[in-house]
Amino acid sequence: MRYRTIGTTPETRREVSVLSLGAMLFGTLTDEKTSFAILDRYVEAGGTFVDTSNNYAYWINGTRGGESENVLGRWRRSRGVGDEIVVATKLGASPLAEGTGYLDNAEGLSAEVVRTAAEQSRERLGTAKLDLLYAHIEDTAVPLEETVEALAGLVAEGTVGLLGVSNHSVWKVERARNIAAAAGLPGYEVLQYHHTYLRQRTDLPGQLSGGSQGVVGWDMLSYLRAEPDLAMVAYSPLLAGGYVRTDKPLSPAHDHPGTPARLAVLGEVAKEAGATVNQVVLSWLIGGEVPMIPLVGASSVAQLDESLAAVELELTPEQRTRLDATG
Repeated sequence: MRYRTIGTTPETRREVSVLSLGAMLFGTLTDEKTSFAILDRYVEAGGTFVDTSNNYAYWINGTRGGESENVLGRWRRSRGVGDEIVVATKLGASPLAEGTGYLDNAEGLSAEVVRTAAEQSRERLGTAKLDLLYAHIEDTAVPLEETVEALAGLVAEGTVGLLGVSNHSVWKVERARNIAAAAGLPGYEVLQYHHTYLRQRTDLPGQLSGGSQGVVGWDMLSYLRAEPDLAMVAYSPLLAGGYVRTDKPLSPAHDHPGTPARLAVLGEVAKEAGATVNQVVLSWLIGGEVPMIPLVGASSVAQLDESLAAVELELTPEQRTRLDATG
């Protein structure tokens, strides 16, 4: 396993594995026994960065969210896991009522929700301190100052370590960080957005209220180049099997002329490297000019092992140049 540092100050810095394990479907589509086996294998391989959310996975079989955190809490207690494993969770996108979703009825990011939701996550995870807490989606009804101060308050009292942000517009991330800095408060240090090798259109409806907040685009890449201390966690890097499974067609967001060309060169590089297409995608993210921490899901140990092998895959400079220049 390889590792990198997240956190921008001596007080918040943590070493984490360059591959993060997503626990979104643990406790719902992935049963507890399988979830435990996947987690055990990940830790055995040196993995130290697990990701969940307080709303995972409310859309499965009439559940209400919290299932993933509950499974992780039981796994942590049964294995005696301490702070050697960084567990990240999120708040703000849990639906307020059954039958609703994060787009039409989310809990939001008010001071009251931040405190209550964080406490509930700590209880489910069985820990006195959340290692990393993300603001999951934007809340346009609450002033940024209120959210920034509420999150910073949790850090000050010692119940949260690092703060992160997901699916927010780049300008809003920068404004929130400036608010925190001006007030001498801790701010966002880790970002989590969708990123993969295929480029995605951002002009289609249905992407987080019709916008492109959740997708890494040129503006976010430019921001990360200017702020190299920020860490980016790339979710859904393998497109839920879309690169390799015929029963998982690519979304309309990838329906543009650049996609066939990038798929072709991806296949060529995979053949040259003796690797799978998925492994090339993960290696490309880990070792890029703007390095990413891929966040991968797994429904079996074998699936996880394929992703773990990508950590040791070294693409040549020529292969990277070809991948970057295509499409």
